Amino acid sequence: MRIRSARRSDLPVLQDIERAAGEPFRALGMAFVADDDPPPLDLLESYRQAGRCWVATDPLSATGDRPLGYVLADPVDDALHIEQVSVDPAAARRGIGRGLIAHLAAVAARRGMTALTLTTFTDVPWNAPYYARIGFRVLREEELTDGLRTIRGEEAQHGLDRWPRVCMRRELAAVPPPKTARTVAQPQLLPDTSGASGASETVAVGGGA
Repeated sequence: MRIRSARRSDLPVLQDIERAAGEPFRALGMAFVADDDPPPLDLLESYRQAGRCWVATDPLSATGDRPLGYVLADPVDDALHIEQVSVDPAAARRGIGRGLIAHLAAVAARRGMTALTLTTFTDVPWNAPYYARIGFRVLREEELTDGLRTIRGEEAQHGLDRWPRVCMRRELAAVPPPKTARTVAQPQLLPDTSGASGASETVAVGGGA
């Protein structure tokens, strides 16, 4: 599996993935979710231009470099918030969603963020129970940040609170700062007493771990 930044030509494919990923909700009586429109192209393009849209591909498969899943993210308070992560059901159970989230965790850690967050349905097997298995925990109401409260309010206005939803968070290990090169000075040489003209010089050489 390869994870890369999305290209403009990928965006219609991401819409197709979103439509396909919504269909399993229909079997749970959540047709409202299944019928929800995918993100519009201009919104996807804004994420792409901001460098916050990644896709997963399988270059060794028949699909080649065609996206099989994607993730969108927003900085929210001290965390990188997973706005959307979707995988084509035809490519399910191949670790694509987990790989996208792991990539996002690495990006967030490099940017100095302390966590990943998301909102999701409590009782959908591939939602909250899945995220709990990969290290997310449900946040209590008093733990919600202002940004997460705003997101939950927007979701409620969109009608997603017809079914129980929660906010979840996964803490990230801090990335140690890169080691800096240090300059090591060699001991100063003794003065030349052989009678040759000129004096020896102290030589500094760059070194690093």
